[in-house]
Parts: sequence; C-alpha cells; structure tokens
Amino acid sequence: MFPGAPGVELNGRKILVVGLGKTGVGLCRFLASQKAQVTVTDSAPAADLAQSLTAIQDLDLTLDLGRPQPADWLNFDLIIPSPGAPPEQPWLQDAVAHGIPLWGELEVAGWHLKRPVAAISGTNGKTTTTTLVGKMLLASGKRPLVGGNIGTPLVDLLSQQAEADCIILEVSSFQLDTAPSFRPRAAALLNISEDHLDRYPDFQAYARSKAGLFRRQGPSETAVLNADDPKAAALADQVQSQVYLFSTRKKLTFGAWQAGESLRVCLARGPEAKFPLNKIVLPGRHNLENIMAALLLALEMGATPQGCAEALARFKGLPHRLEWVANIGGVDFYDDSKGTNVGAVVRSLEHFDRPVVLIAGGRDKGGDYRPLSALLRQRVKKVILLGEAQDKIAAALSGAALMQPAADMAQAVELAYAAASSGEVVLLSPACSSFDMFRDYTERGRVFQEAVRSLAHERHNSRICAA
Repeated sequence: MFPGAPGVELNGRKILVVGLGKTGVGLCRFLASQKAQVTVTDSAPAADLAQSLTAIQDLDLTLDLGRPQPADWLNFDLIIPSPGAPPEQPWLQDAVAHGIPLWGELEVAGWHLKRPVAAISGTNGKTTTTTLVGKMLLASGKRPLVGGNIGTPLVDLLSQQAEADCIILEVSSFQLDTAPSFRPRAAALLNISEDHLDRYPDFQAYARSKAGLFRRQGPSETAVLNADDPKAAALADQVQSQVYLFSTRKKLTFGAWQAGESLRVCLARGPEAKFPLNKIVLPGRHNLENIMAALLLALEMGATPQGCAEALARFKGLPHRLEWVANIGGVDFYDDSKGTNVGAVVRSLEHFDRPVVLIAGGRDKGGDYRPLSALLRQRVKKVILLGEAQDKIAAALSGAALMQPAADMAQAVELAYAAASSGEVVLLSPACSSFDMFRDYTERGRVFQEAVRSLAHERHNSRICAA
C-alpha cells in the first residue's frame, strides 16, 4: 500500500498519471525529478498531444496514449487523475477496489509544501478573488506565488517556494475530491450554486465536495465564509477552524461587511480597517463579496491595509468576466464568457439597471435554468441562443423573454445588436460550458470580441459610405 503522507518517498514508486494537459505535464516533470517510475496515459492520440509531448520529451517515462483506458492499470502503486478525469470511471474504481490510491495533483503536491497556503473555492468568483489576494500581498511587500486551478498547477510552483512567503491557490471541487489531506492555512468558500451536475449525481454531492476545502483544518487555521449564501454560511457551525464571515447585508462583529459607502474588515487581532467604495475600481455588486473574501484572506496571510487599498485602487478585473468590449451605436457589449452556470448569469444580469439582450447557450452541465426566469422578465429584452443546450434553455425559460436561435457567434452578435436599442446592453453570459463549439471559455470570449469588433468596423464603414 502506498504510504500517502507528508514527506512520502516517491523514489522508485510506479505511478500512473492520467491526462497529459498542463497539470499532467507538470506532474510528469515533478515525479521524474523525484525518481518515480512514471507512466502517462491519455485517451487522445499522440498527434493531438504534440505540445505536451514536446514538453516531456527529455524525461524517462512510459507513454500509453490513444485509448480510453491504459493497459495493466492494476500494476501501479498510485494513480493520479487530472481534474478533468472523473474518478467514477469503471477502471479507476476497479483500481480503488484493489487498494490502489487515487490521489490528485493537489494532494501529491501538497505533501511537499513548505510555505503557508491560502485556498479559494466556490462556484463563482474564484479566479478574481485568487488574483486579488495575490495583488494585495504584492502591494504589501510580500512574495506570494499564485496558481492552482487559476492556471499554474501547484506542482509547478513547488520549485519556487524558497523565494516565496506564501502560496495562493484557486481550488476546484474536482481537485478537492482527490485531495484528502490538503490543509490550507486559510481558506475561503465564496458561494455554492448549481454547477457541474454533469459530473456529480446531485447538488448535495457537489456542495459536499466544496465543503471538503475545510475537512482537515483545525483551530489554528482560518475559514472564510459567505454569510449571505445559505449553503456556505451553514458550514460555520461545522468547521473546526477560526471562522470569519463576510456580508453585504448585515454588520458583523468579526469578518468583513458593507457599511454605507465603505467596506469594514475586523480580524480577531488588530484594529478594524475601512475601505471606501469610491476607491475601488472593480465593477459589479457581486464583486464586493469577492473583495471582502480577498481582504480577509490577504490580511490573514500578512498583507497590510494600505497594501490592500493600493491593490483595490488598481485592479479592474480579469478578461471574460463582465469585460466591457465596445459601444456601437449607443449599445454596450460585455463579455462574460466565464459565466458558465446559472448563478454566474444571475450575478451578471443584476449588474445592469437597463435592458439587456442576452447571448446564452453552449454545452449543458446538468443544471436548472428556471431560476433565470424572474430576471429575464425584469431585465432581458431578448435571448439569443447558441449551441447544444439551446433547446433545453428555450423550454425551461419559455415565456420569460423573447428567444431566437443563432447558428454561430457571429450571427448571435448580429442578431443581438439588431434587437438592442441605444442605451441598452448586449451581454454574452452563456450559463453553459463552451466545449460544444470552442476549446474553452477563453476562446469563446475571444471569438465574441472579434465578432463585436467586426460589427463595429462594418458599422463604421457603412457610415462612411452613407456620408
């Protein structure tokens, strides 16, 4: 049996890495440096993995590519699946039944941590909050490493620990599912709403996965929870760590809250800090929750109030998250391609106090679209539907707004602009994943922005011709 504990010896262990994406490549390089016997498997053929194979071509390892499951999976000491590889696959469950540990990159890399970690999870807002914590610490003179699900796997950060003060990680539910001993010094759960129900049997299972963020914490660690989110707030009585709540609706004794035109933060140690809203440039009411969580984590990890205030005065947000793209004929276009679930779309629609033409659709993730009905009636002039889920969305939201299908993103942008009037908004916020038509949400957002700019160019040229 593989020992599986901090400081575990990997030398000579037979380890199977499942998936040759960015995380898989990082794992291969790290495990090879530890002198493990590494086999890597991926269902894609070698021709589709050229970039990844080039990154590991200097390593002594075994490749098993181009089939749904590897050969001889019962002959390994440890199997490390990528976050995108469901542990429920029959062959992986067979391995578990035979006593082979199934641990993810977060677990294995976590055994080798030498710096305190702050971890951020939640259905929405993870990347914004993680990025902001890093910027607050940098502005305070600290040396954070920022990564995890945000882009740079933890395993790739391990070699940089000596030059860092702390590590700030975005953590997904998929990562938590295979990281039983992960124990962050501070952790924040931003919110829990329906998502990934194509992976989990029901919402309760997904919520339990998120709660796993705190499973190993004790009284010396910190948990940050959203007091305005019932599922997240309910964990306050269940975790063993020091709890700080944040709220935009009520005053708190400790934690973070909105008080008039400022945010207040008070930890168990130190004086209360005040952050005026007019000094914060990150747009959106929903981002106030992300900001408060970031303040609590950053201050807990050693940031100063002054450094936090400096970061808030400069940070305008991330691409594809309610990103303003252009104004064409008085119509504002916003890219919220990262809005891949219903909760994210709700937050984006609540940002606007003027009529919206919504572009939605993509690959269905198993959630319920009906919670959008009330907001569509109140704020949405028309919905332009894209992708595999358009029929399901149209059926779920029938009668809530006018709807029209589009064949591709370019047509969706044209139809949305035709439906909008000056002073109104065209918003891409899909409530779905992108994998039916695009490589990822980033490509979807880029294609949307290109279509908007093409439309702007056409409108400009038509005005010249008319003149």
